[in-house]
Amino acid sequence: MKGALVTGAGLRIGRALALALASDGYFVFVHHNRASQGARETVAEIVKAGGQAKAVRADLASAKQAEALVERCQARGVRLVCLVNNASQFRLDRAPTATAAGFDHHMAVNLRAPLLLSQALARQLPENETGIIVNLLDQKLFNLNPDFLTYTLSKIGLQGLTTLLAQSFAPRLRVAGIAPGLTLRSGSQTDTRFAEQHAANPLRVGVTTDDLVRALRFILATPSFTGDTLIVDSGEHLTGRPRDIAFDKRKKKG
Repeated sequence: MKGALVTGAGLRIGRALALALASDGYFVFVHHNRASQGARETVAEIVKAGGQAKAVRADLASAKQAEALVERCQARGVRLVCLVNNASQFRLDRAPTATAAGFDHHMAVNLRAPLLLSQALARQLPENETGIIVNLLDQKLFNLNPDFLTYTLSKIGLQGLTTLLAQSFAPRLRVAGIAPGLTLRSGSQTDTRFAEQHAANPLRVGVTTDDLVRALRFILATPSFTGDTLIVDSGEHLTGRPRDIAFDKRKKKG
């Protein structure tokens, strides 16, 4: 049976991707750190639907725990062939306020951990198997603005890593990215404000987790796709915003 590890799979986008992989026949390892209840709920939902899953905990800010995570993803008759690097730190800072600690934390979770997990997957992949690594990026990479500085830097690094790993691990591993636009409400954002921002894009259509699931399924089903990124953002990256959408006060056109 094919196995997939989805990091940060207890909540939000990670949960949606884990549920989709389970419904497509993968045994899903549901990674979590602090969201243990969410991970249990994800596993329970998969099992209720007839799938198979197991929760695995690791703090991806720890290089030691990240390096060991793939080895811990074991179950009888399961071959781990898919890694979805979804877990991410997302904290607000800007050039005048960025700190060394914030930089290090974003880089550890958002960039170093995906590298270590990818290396581990490549090492343990059986000789007669091919595999896939999918990195969750951000449309901000194609629409740069100075908000969330160190988060953005970590995702720029992950975009580069996607290309470099695709070159390094071919032909046994394909490596691709998905760059979502605003998908789910977060933080102190009100429902009204989220609805406004969600549709503030050229298509006037908000991105949903179903859209991201379809992108993941396209990558998995397309053996010739590697080293590139699917931007799933309703055209948000075309807007050239000077600020992150959370702070952009411009009125919608039309």
